[in-house]
Amino acid sequence: MSVAELKERHVATTETVNSLREQLRQRRLSLLDTDVAGYAKSQGRTPVRFGPTDLVCCRTLQGHTGKVYSLDWTPEKNRIVSASQDGRLIVWNALTSQKTHAIKLPCAWVMNCAFSPTGQSVACGGLDSVCSIFNLNSPTDRDGNLPVAKTLIGHRGYVSSCQYVPEEDTHLITSSGDQTCVLWDITTGLRTSVFGGEFQSGHTADVLSVSINGSNPRMFVSGSCDGTARLWDTRVASRAVRTFQGHKGDVNCVKFFPDGNRFGTGSDDGTCRLFDIRTGHQLQVYQQQHGDKDEPSVTSIAFSISGRLLFAAYGNGEFYVWDTLLAEVVLNLGSLQNSHEGRISCLGLSADGSALCTGSWDTNLKIWAFGGHRRVL
Repeated sequence: MSVAELKERHVATTETVNSLREQLRQRRLSLLDTDVAGYAKSQGRTPVRFGPTDLVCCRTLQGHTGKVYSLDWTPEKNRIVSASQDGRLIVWNALTSQKTHAIKLPCAWVMNCAFSPTGQSVACGGLDSVCSIFNLNSPTDRDGNLPVAKTLIGHRGYVSSCQYVPEEDTHLITSSGDQTCVLWDITTGLRTSVFGGEFQSGHTADVLSVSINGSNPRMFVSGSCDGTARLWDTRVASRAVRTFQGHKGDVNCVKFFPDGNRFGTGSDDGTCRLFDIRTGHQLQVYQQQHGDKDEPSVTSIAFSISGRLLFAAYGNGEFYVWDTLLAEVVLNLGSLQNSHEGRISCLGLSADGSALCTGSWDTNLKIWAFGGHRRVL
């Protein structure tokens, strides 16, 4: 068989596959006769209501001299690590607002940070294409800086996000602009598995975010500039378990729902979406209408401990709290007293769900607590 014939067969096969994929998509759409909000409203469910004292700013963490890009809580809920444009990681005591560590980074272009499950170490990555690990119990050097305990080298593009595998200080997953995600063995500093890249089922553009399933740490989801989110099993790196489509822009952030069976996404198309990992279906779209204006991109999301609330930060500085059941905005955090003066770039919920931390381009972090008679949702 000649090369020309092989090319013709390849083109014909590709067209057949694309046609079958479209038929499958149309069939799935025909089965989706309602969404979560439609069903909830038909059952008479009412949205969550917030009073003026139900979510209050109780702490402002000041210390960074540049935009705050990322933050993470420790599992024991009383410490936060933040990464900033000033080239430093700061570890905060969330109860007292005091700094316990100020770590000067080898590369100032940091994009993300993460606490280990035991809270003994922190990780960060950025435009230097490496993930740096710092042991918080290590002695400082002569200049008072905390030395790098381990450098994870292997990505060929910037490191966009990192997250420790739950219950393990020895394994971590990163995503990168090289279109891959990597599972690392921190003890050896070596890659255990690479997800995507040369594999056809991988992402076809920069991977921007990862989220590990708290109920099943072998599963994680990734979001990419190719407009998709993909579900991966760390035991099978050669192909994605499932690909989730629907967004019309870059998927900037992904986050697992508390039960581990669903996950949320935030995108440049201005929407947040909820997907079911078991069926592959999109369950709900969360979108605030802006008329003829361009839709502001979603930059960061988090779920409340029950999953009833979705916290979403937007590129235009807005910050909405959504009722996930009814797809309604129940609170605009920007309208509250003591809110940020700049764009909110990152957010995270404490392990027990009692407090929300937000980081902003105004160089500050703020801790918000449920007040009044509001129970934790």
